[in-house]
Amino acid sequence: MTAIRPADPAAHEALYRSLRSRIMLGEVPPGQALTLRGLAQEYHVSMTPVREAVRRLVAEGALAMSGSGRMATPELSDERIEELAAMRALIEPELAARALPRAHFALIDRLASVNGQIADAVERHDAVGYIRCNLDFHRMLYLRAQAPLMLAMLETIWLQLGPTMRALYGRVRRNEPPRHHRMILAALRAGDEPALRLAVRADVTHGLRHLTSA
Repeated sequence: MTAIRPADPAAHEALYRSLRSRIMLGEVPPGQALTLRGLAQEYHVSMTPVREAVRRLVAEGALAMSGSGRMATPELSDERIEELAAMRALIEPELAARALPRAHFALIDRLASVNGQIADAVERHDAVGYIRCNLDFHRMLYLRAQAPLMLAMLETIWLQLGPTMRALYGRVRRNEPPRHHRMILAALRAGDEPALRLAVRADVTHGLRHLTSA
């Protein structure tokens, strides 16, 4: 773990972003207990930036805090997973549709390249690499929507689902990248908004079925 200099006035921001990324990518399993002291020792910082980073992550739903002060990544019920997936199914097709007019061929080629990296991660059984590349694929497209508030809301959903997605990967062995990504790429090349919305929604709901069935 790279140390964060205690004297850095933005130490809590660096710590927050590092922890946020680890949780979103599933590097911290669901139900994993964390302590302020342990995080301070791991990142070589004082307690103050740790408290600030944790406060923000609790507010985003990335960490759950019990009445006794116990802090852990959340263990999601099927009902909570369905709610988060329903929100994804509403937000992501809209972001994709807004991105479509700005989805030039160079962007589509980059998306196809990232999809190839997803295939490589599947072949290596690299769960974290798979999740990282999958999020990169979607984020790269949605950034073209120029809808920062919607994207920020979506990222909090990804953040809450991260640990559960990682745990699922260990139980459901993937043999190929998401087939709906090919449909997304085809719809982008054709400039077909209805097909793009359908492909993105199918990608989200397909993942939901895996989560709830597991």
